[in-house]
Amino acid sequence: MLLKDEESARPTFDLSDLTGANILQPNKKVENEIVVLKAKSLMQRTLEELELYTSYFVEDEVKYVEIYGEELPAKVIVSKLDESAYNKVVTLHIKDNSSFELVEFDGSRTSHKFGQEVNKPYGTFTVVMAAAAVTPDSPKNILVRFNDMRKMAISYSGRLDIAPVNKEANVIRIGLIDAVPEKGKDIINKLIEVYNKEDDEEKNLIAANAIDFIDERLKLLTAELTDVEKNVEQYKRKNEVTDIGSQAKMYLEKASDYNRQLTDWGIQIDVLESIERYLSNQQTQNELVPSTLNIQDPTLLGLINKFNELQLERQRMLRTTQPDNPLVQGMNDQLANLRLNILENLQNIKNSLIITRDQLQANYAQFESRVQEVPSIERDLLEINRQQGTKQELYLYLLQKREESALSLVANVSNSRVIDAATAEEEPTLPKTKLIYLLAVLLGLGLPFAGIYLKGALNDKIQGVRDIELATSAPVLGEITYKKTRHPLVVTHDSRTTVAEQFRQIRANLQFAFIGKENRVILITSSMSGEGKTFFSLNLGASLVLTGKRVVVLCFDLRKPSLLQSLGLPNDEGITNYLMTDTVAMEDIIYPSGTLPDLFVIGSGPTPLNPAELMLLPKVGKLLEELKEVFDHVIIDTSPVGQVADALALAPYINSTIYVVRNNYTYKKQIRIIDDIYKNQKFKHPMIVVNGAKVEAGYGYGYGYKQTPSSNQNRSRKVEA
Repeated sequence: MLLKDEESARPTFDLSDLTGANILQPNKKVENEIVVLKAKSLMQRTLEELELYTSYFVEDEVKYVEIYGEELPAKVIVSKLDESAYNKVVTLHIKDNSSFELVEFDGSRTSHKFGQEVNKPYGTFTVVMAAAAVTPDSPKNILVRFNDMRKMAISYSGRLDIAPVNKEANVIRIGLIDAVPEKGKDIINKLIEVYNKEDDEEKNLIAANAIDFIDERLKLLTAELTDVEKNVEQYKRKNEVTDIGSQAKMYLEKASDYNRQLTDWGIQIDVLESIERYLSNQQTQNELVPSTLNIQDPTLLGLINKFNELQLERQRMLRTTQPDNPLVQGMNDQLANLRLNILENLQNIKNSLIITRDQLQANYAQFESRVQEVPSIERDLLEINRQQGTKQELYLYLLQKREESALSLVANVSNSRVIDAATAEEEPTLPKTKLIYLLAVLLGLGLPFAGIYLKGALNDKIQGVRDIELATSAPVLGEITYKKTRHPLVVTHDSRTTVAEQFRQIRANLQFAFIGKENRVILITSSMSGEGKTFFSLNLGASLVLTGKRVVVLCFDLRKPSLLQSLGLPNDEGITNYLMTDTVAMEDIIYPSGTLPDLFVIGSGPTPLNPAELMLLPKVGKLLEELKEVFDHVIIDTSPVGQVADALALAPYINSTIYVVRNNYTYKKQIRIIDDIYKNQKFKHPMIVVNGAKVEAGYGYGYGYKQTPSSNQNRSRKVEA
């Protein structure tokens, strides 16, 4: 933003470039513009254009909250406001879509219609419905406060935060703190709009003065052009010229024509005079008259022809007759008469030619003089036309550009303007009690929330299903709450604990997910040890047994087995023996669980040196196929897929995968493993079960469970199909 400085207080004009780009844009300083934007008069005009004569409040649980803009169910349009209304509050009680009740300062009530003008001693205003009134939850009681625009402008001007972005830039940042964000945004936008409007008004004042001056100049030039054009008209009429060039050419052509005619007439006169001399000569009286050349007079030609015929006749007669013969004498008399007639006729023709020649000479002299006057007339007309062209050019220039050197004489505006009238502050600036209260509330509320937020932000372990859903799109099959127990099997025929019911819920969800599909081989894995894979595998198998199914649980965690140990069974022979030798059959490694009759387990056996390669043997598939012929469901408890890749070798043989995560134990970043498995389909039908979830509410028909006595002493190594 630019401001006039001392050098550019008076606008300067570049007469060589009157495009308007540099005329009305004086230089400005950023510091001065900050003062202008903080001016109270500018802020008051901004608030008046926003029609912020009133503020609206509704009652909250603790205090009154200001509403603005689209939140307003009704709006007060002020026509006139007295000073007695400033900072006074009235209440609008909306009855229905057509009427409202107005509660005055003193508690008096009056009913009015929306759109009806309300006349009160403190002002005149109209209440109209707003867009928010149609919503069912819109407030019915609205407190309306009438604002003193001058004081409000002082308040907002003091709260404005305006500063340059940096020292070199002409860019400033404008900020305003307000309880209603929309209101603050509108004030800043309108403030910039009003500032630009005032700047435009100042520029328009210069432009208006310039245009007025140009209009006066155009009036004068119009009168002067009219006078010059009249002078041209009078001069041309006086000198009988229109186009001096064409007329000069015409004069020359006329003079030349008259000169040619004079020459022709002179020749004819000379011919007539020579004939006259010839006839008057005594020596040639008996001779034939010579030709009349270019004389075209028929009378003269007839006389001369008659005369020449008589001469020829006389000459013929003299050859045979004497000169004194009466016939000859008669011819002489006729010839003498014809000679006289010819001479008289010649004289008449010559006189006529002389008169015509004299007239031609006069005309020739006249045109010759006009030709000589042409340079003088042309010079005078050129001078007049030069004056006319100068004024006309100036007239057109002013019309087209609206600028000229005269603009610098009249475009005189003040190099300063009144920013704000002197006023006295009515309220103390300090202390800023509102700010202190606000900071106290913010600290009182912010510190506890900050502590809670930091505690959650620093905890990198999952805290519930929500954390899982945010990290992966894999489906969650169910949750298992944490409950301390000495026995790994919590699902029995007569158990009604929350955990047992949750396993039944997971079983139902699993069956629902595979309606019409085979789901006999189920793989259980996790991210790391300790997340409850073995516990979940045994109890999932137990829940399936309760539905009449025969289930076997395999311990394929060849590195760190815990299945049989949790049941108190020895792990001497198992999957390792079956895979590494041909002497161990499937029936030799199957053990009853000792809790449910149709729940069986297979241990891992001795820990091999190469478990990953061992699980790639074809006998793994053969084992699973044999088990599928005997059991309805085969549950595979594998090593953690987040630590070793052993479980991936079993992917071709399974129907579904359950990924166990433990609440407040599994790291959030480890959810990426199951997300990668789900997206890249490394296992079939991967699903998630949350173990150790927080107890929210009891579910089931009882919280105790009766444990079946262990039958570890009667282990059978044979299974009847």
